[in-house]
Amino acid sequence: MKQRTGVKALVRRGGQTLLLRRAHGRASIMGQFEIPGGKIGYGEQPEDALRRYLEKDTGMRATTVQLFDVFSYIDADDRNTQYVYIVYLVNVEDATVSLSGRYDKAIWQSRSKIQHRDITESSKLLLGISEQKVVTDEEGDETIVIDDKKATEYQYILYSDGGSRGNPGHSAAAYIIESPEGEIVERGGRYLGITTSAQAEYHGLLLGLERALELGIKKVEYRLDSMMVVNQMKGIYTIKNRELWPINERIVDLLTEFEDVQFTHVRREFNTLADGEVNRILDEQQQKRETTEPPSEEF
Repeated sequence: MKQRTGVKALVRRGGQTLLLRRAHGRASIMGQFEIPGGKIGYGEQPEDALRRYLEKDTGMRATTVQLFDVFSYIDADDRNTQYVYIVYLVNVEDATVSLSGRYDKAIWQSRSKIQHRDITESSKLLLGISEQKVVTDEEGDETIVIDDKKATEYQYILYSDGGSRGNPGHSAAAYIIESPEGEIVERGGRYLGITTSAQAEYHGLLLGLERALELGIKKVEYRLDSMMVVNQMKGIYTIKNRELWPINERIVDLLTEFEDVQFTHVRREFNTLADGEVNRILDEQQQKRETTEPPSEEF
């Protein structure tokens, strides 16, 4: 199998990501949006290649470049080639876009509003929207399967998070519910007292499910940044911590009241709203403690 290495730029502005629509290329990608980037030239440094593509295709100059991720991708149109992409988070001087001939349109789009049918498979993988699996049949032939997490299949998207300052320490849990259009329809959370971060994560999950049912939502895609919780909910990992058993039993009971719940792991930067709610609750509780606790006596 051949291997090619490329770079991709995650250019962000106000919670939105820059996507470019291909004006040229093979049929499977032409007319679809993708993350800016391209192949690394012979002897070229990845960061130099990134800056070259960004300036050539968008007219923007990068002010800061930070390594974000490295992932591999097998194109369904060319299964003998494995692409390895080095992904960078990029800040730019000016967000004004001037397109090259490779692209005919640029959009700034939040992740939850991206139309899945209009984005390339490699960019879906990069953004965590889909997962690629290589399945080998009995005859040894490989099949590329794109497991697309389409938001339209799940009427609402649910995020939650939990945090503990001290672990165990003062803890809180929170959730965010988004409509299929990406609008926030509900947010909430709770101070939990002294507990562990793992318990706080599960309380966030529980609170989100309870509120979704109260709103009559029966089909959701649940996105969490805790790989442990996602794998435990999928049955990949067992729950060995006895303190989590009662919370897990309540969650399992609630899941029977839904038509469908899809659990998806996302990177932490895609769960900032729920994380922000957790920190807001903890900050408020800390302020209350500071104003109600009597001053220490000096001897």
